[in-house]
Amino acid sequence: MSKEAGHLPLSASDAKFDRSHKSHPSIQWTRPYFVPIPGVHNRRLRIYLPNLASFNPLRISKLRRKRGPLFISFACLAVFLTVLLVTKSLGRSDWNSDWPDSTEDGPTLVFHRKHLQQIWKWEIESGHYPSRASVPLEIGLTETLVNPALPHKPPALKPSRYLSPDSDNIVVDTHGVGPKRVYLDLQSHPPNVAYPPRPVPGSVADMDEIMKHCDFSANKYVRDCLEVLRIGGGLDNGQRYRREDMDDWKYIYLEQPLNATERAAIHDPPRKPSQPSMRRITKQGGKKGAVVDPDEGLTKKIGSEWEEQLVLSPTLDYRPTATLEKPCDPENPKVFHMFWTGPFTDKPYLALMSFLYTQNTGLHLKEWPSDSKVCRPQFWLWINPGPAANAHNPTADMFEQLKQSPWAAPFLHPRFKGIIQFKRWNTTEQLDGIPEIKHEWRALQESLFNSGGHIISVKKKEPATTANVTSTAADGSTTATGSSEEDDEILNRTGSKSASSYDRLSVILSDMARFVLCHRFGGVYLDADTIFLRDWEELWGWKGAFAYRWSRLPNYNTAVLRMHRNSALGSFLFRTALKNGLDFHPMTVTRYTQDAHLQGLLLRLPDALFDSAWLNTEEYQRDRPPQPYFTKFQDFFDTPDQTSGSPQALGFRGFFRGAYSYHFHNFWWKPFDPARNFPDLGPRFAKTEQIAHENLRKAKAAALAGAAGATTSSGDSSANDEPEFATTPGNDKRDLDWSTVMKRTFEAYIRGETPNMYGEWLDWVE
Repeated sequence: MSKEAGHLPLSASDAKFDRSHKSHPSIQWTRPYFVPIPGVHNRRLRIYLPNLASFNPLRISKLRRKRGPLFISFACLAVFLTVLLVTKSLGRSDWNSDWPDSTEDGPTLVFHRKHLQQIWKWEIESGHYPSRASVPLEIGLTETLVNPALPHKPPALKPSRYLSPDSDNIVVDTHGVGPKRVYLDLQSHPPNVAYPPRPVPGSVADMDEIMKHCDFSANKYVRDCLEVLRIGGGLDNGQRYRREDMDDWKYIYLEQPLNATERAAIHDPPRKPSQPSMRRITKQGGKKGAVVDPDEGLTKKIGSEWEEQLVLSPTLDYRPTATLEKPCDPENPKVFHMFWTGPFTDKPYLALMSFLYTQNTGLHLKEWPSDSKVCRPQFWLWINPGPAANAHNPTADMFEQLKQSPWAAPFLHPRFKGIIQFKRWNTTEQLDGIPEIKHEWRALQESLFNSGGHIISVKKKEPATTANVTSTAADGSTTATGSSEEDDEILNRTGSKSASSYDRLSVILSDMARFVLCHRFGGVYLDADTIFLRDWEELWGWKGAFAYRWSRLPNYNTAVLRMHRNSALGSFLFRTALKNGLDFHPMTVTRYTQDAHLQGLLLRLPDALFDSAWLNTEEYQRDRPPQPYFTKFQDFFDTPDQTSGSPQALGFRGFFRGAYSYHFHNFWWKPFDPARNFPDLGPRFAKTEQIAHENLRKAKAAALAGAAGATTSSGDSSANDEPEFATTPGNDKRDLDWSTVMKRTFEAYIRGETPNMYGEWLDWVE
């Protein structure tokens, strides 16, 4: 059947359906169209739209008599568009509900191509690119770079289809000269199959293999990805049901240094003579004086000048773990960072508890052995003691406040010394510690809170008045955020106490803080709404930088961020952000790397590794969801009745087994364990528990007093957002929620009632 202009193609069966309609002239006003359904690959949605071929002059006179079918077709179109809008609205995560979508405001690039080549060269030769993925053609490399983190394999030269023939070949592969890789078969062996084995010290995760099994862009399911992560990591202990060969699922390896003979066998990479890598641009209509534009194909940020230089530290020496004198690599500190504002609550408490339950901290040993081959991880919790709007917060005794906090005090116990450290955040001190921006960031101080081009300006008025808070959109329009009283309340928020009192400034500050901490100190940053689910040993072994995917969108989510100290990538990001208003929103960071063709240097890992429920909450992959099945993030706290038997029956082991962590996307005001909303750690911490009970009693009394004074006609919708209180135990639900089961699992480990996830019992050495 012929296709008319603008019509969607029909399948054979659909064509038959269409012909049956053509046999009835009375209904030729409409025609069926078939469009794909997002997330459902084997079905299409049939909609009826006006048949434009039927609108000819002879039939116009009959419009009034045939008004019914035409009206129906337009009604169907309206319903279809409404469904699309509602689906988009419902598909948004709670995390993103208050934030602007990524806007294409124009290019962000401020670096020449020679600088981008310099960045790639620095990162590759420092061992931060242990991947066989190609260097983008747009970078225009004309010589092969030596890659010490990649095993030897003859590189390939590919001609660029984007460049003219006079640029010759562009090099897109690196020359591996690194150690051999020995892939591991990790599993528990009888009779010790109750717990999984700890990862091998110094092991490395092959991200190329993980991407092959987990990339959403390649239509890989989270459920299948988690199975590969589970089996390849030995987390299917005692439950390995598959019997076929699964060598293809091995993604963890050890580096085996080359001997002298093997090193001698590696030839030098083929070096190409320096030559123009971009097309020749002939000025003045092809007359003499043709010049080469080295930046052709790159689009500079409008209104900005090119950066004239890029100052980088010396290239690092790549050293496999097996060649280190000590287990910890000073160039790659094994430090987790987390940022927190306001009073310490159950959210950072559970993050720390999950860290102790999963990571190889050696708490099962009486003392850390001097000859240990394990690099002991550390957790640095950065606390901003005051509102985010204050660049200089008061210097009150932070540790005295922590001692009085029942949620924080347990981690001050001497047993956790050297493992968990509390550090004070000072915005001025931290930004001054970034050499790329320390002399210029103050010029942007009044517009420091920039998220996706949406600026919340914090300008100080005269002492007699309150601060002026305005919101500036990307187009430059400015609006006040509310009344003076509301503005002052926004400025002075220290944490999110409910959905209606969200501490947006602290969230924006944390977007920047994660890059500051990783660039200054190295390590991995995690959002405070994160729970560890397994040992991260092999992730530390992979020396590249990474974040993860923003659900279905090809953007970054930096709720997990790994970067190296004083890296070339970090220098690029801070200089670029400075020229773009110090905007570190994840979607803006995506634009920075896209415009500069540097996305390969900040790998966008699948969200299955750190955020396994996200796609399901946005109505993707619901035909084959992972375990557990969450349709919204709140299901973690309020598990639906239909699946409420799973948490207690399956426990920690049945919670996204294989993933490295879980991101529950805010809900700061929602307690993990409403019936026991206090640190339930046993007699050793009885005093702090008593403080928690007293605080709960005071909070409940204040809440009841506030409720009594509120009028029913106020229409305050935030009442349901208030925290839940329980001053005494004994109020358990019949079916415990996932959040409650997770909290009580970690606390049972601290009380000495159960080992950690690897079967190790905590030794208090008392």
